[in-house]
Amino acid sequence: MKVDMTNGSSVDLDDAVFARDFNEALVHQAVVAYQAGSRSGTKAQKSRSDVSGGGAKPWRQKGTGRARAGTSRGPIWRKGGVTFAARPRNYSQKMNKKMYRAAMRSIFSELVRQERFVVVEGFNIDKPNTKAMVAFLHSVNADKGALLVTTENNINVNLSSRNIPYCQSSSVFGLNPLSLVSHDKVVVTSEALDKIQEWLA
Repeated sequence: MKVDMTNGSSVDLDDAVFARDFNEALVHQAVVAYQAGSRSGTKAQKSRSDVSGGGAKPWRQKGTGRARAGTSRGPIWRKGGVTFAARPRNYSQKMNKKMYRAAMRSIFSELVRQERFVVVEGFNIDKPNTKAMVAFLHSVNADKGALLVTTENNINVNLSSRNIPYCQSSSVFGLNPLSLVSHDKVVVTSEALDKIQEWLA
């Protein structure tokens, strides 16, 4: 499979990576697993056994005319504990490498089919320059937002794009399913494309 580059030439895409059927269920699982792994899971509340006090019976069992009570820290009391209190937990989901790679291949293939996958020779940004990045995005029809993919973290690309709405930069090994599906265009350099094909082929 061939795809046109912005400089007028074309580049070969490996069919093993970019010509797969779209597996919606697998892609959904990969995105959910990524989002679940991003959760901090640090929420905590105190149950009736965690709050301080409440050891003594507030009043005697009989003879007061009031409802019987054994503790002043029950869930229905002011300053009482929470019923079914939340505890810190790990929300991460396990996904096999084979399934994850298949999901990424499925996403890349769908991006190519929808003409949302753009290959460029390079970003040609020698210093942080947001204006130059905006002009570049306009030249590749990525005004609505783009994920810029480089071989390694490029500080000039990062700084030039971080103040542009719906624009994000990433290295090849920093890619994740959520970023790929949530951007209008995915713009990769030819060197990054080689790394992607080496990784997923």
